[in-house]
Amino acid sequence: MNDIAIVGGGIVGLSTAYQILKGKPKTKLILLEKESDVGQHQTGHNSGVIHSGIYYKPGSLKAKNCIDGYKMLLKFAKENGIAMDLCGKLIVASNEKEKEQIQMLFNRGQENGLEGLKILNSSEIKEVEPFVEGTQAIYVPQTGIIDYRIVCQKLKEKIEKLGGKVITNFEVQNLFEDKNNVVIQSRKRKEIQVKMAINCGGLQSDRLARKSVQHLDTKIVPFRGEYFKLKETSKYLVKNLVYPVPDPNFPFLGVHFTRMINGDVEAGPNAVLAFKREGYKKTDFNLSDFLETLIWPGFQKVAIKYWKTGLGELYRSYSKGAFTKALQKLIPSIQKSDLISAPAGVRAQASSRDGGLLDDFKIEEEGQLIHVLNAPSPAATSSLSIGKTVADLALPKL
Repeated sequence: MNDIAIVGGGIVGLSTAYQILKGKPKTKLILLEKESDVGQHQTGHNSGVIHSGIYYKPGSLKAKNCIDGYKMLLKFAKENGIAMDLCGKLIVASNEKEKEQIQMLFNRGQENGLEGLKILNSSEIKEVEPFVEGTQAIYVPQTGIIDYRIVCQKLKEKIEKLGGKVITNFEVQNLFEDKNNVVIQSRKRKEIQVKMAINCGGLQSDRLARKSVQHLDTKIVPFRGEYFKLKETSKYLVKNLVYPVPDPNFPFLGVHFTRMINGDVEAGPNAVLAFKREGYKKTDFNLSDFLETLIWPGFQKVAIKYWKTGLGELYRSYSKGAFTKALQKLIPSIQKSDLISAPAGVRAQASSRDGGLLDDFKIEEEGQLIHVLNAPSPAATSSLSIGKTVADLALPKL
């Protein structure tokens, strides 16, 4: 019998498996992934930013895991020859009101231990990003770019070298404790028994947790993030990474520009409700998924609270002109003709029953089961630290 099963082959599941095997090398570990390869959902649709931790409340799990994970990720990439670029980024205030938020973020970044932060005036912004307009900006030198799909493949390789097994095309349908073991059942009627299991199911994590956690007060609400990318002839408009000042009441960073490690420049994302848990296209629809979201009391409260913001995001989803206008807040010279469609991603945003959009990581323990129920951005940056946190919870249970 295996000691531990990890359910979910995204970067969080892979990092957790890796950290467990590093902590206790002889652990009999299997990782179960429903797709034909690892990193196919949130991780595989990630724009590849290495986040610095400037946004996150000091002392929160998000801040701690981001800062620790940042250091661990850089070390892992260097040791394994994974290309990355600490190119830095700008967070730009477009008006006088947003300057207050700039100062708050600057102070927060310093509290989180970031060094070399600079507040730039409008002329200094031009020295870093010539086509960006703003009244003020923070320059964050620690931010970088990487391809997380490559990180996933390297983690998979490391897990297998350490004696773990990665099993693909195994879709877990049920997960529960039976006597002293955990039973894992697949949709194809296969059954595995292990001593303990860790649910890193991402977009499906709450459904798997509900099998064992009574009165679960968290539901995954899927938000699709839609992107454009700059045409080859328009890439000169962006040197590295350019972000707006985020809305402090909404857990998304707003449409921004991201130079990727392959040289492409992405613009986006917006944040619209997805009508399917893994709905990467506007036309993707699953009645069960959609109704499950609509009847969740937490989502209903979120919809009432953010209806105006939501309508704006939806409008941008169907209007390239509106999307372009949002981008022009940062780069006024950009035009619709500079943009071409790019693949979308879906974010597993946890919502509490009382109407909160969870901003921090959430991990639930129940007997011999551990559920990672919310791992929002910067989960990819933080993944090795999250994995270490979960490993530290798991290993004493063996």
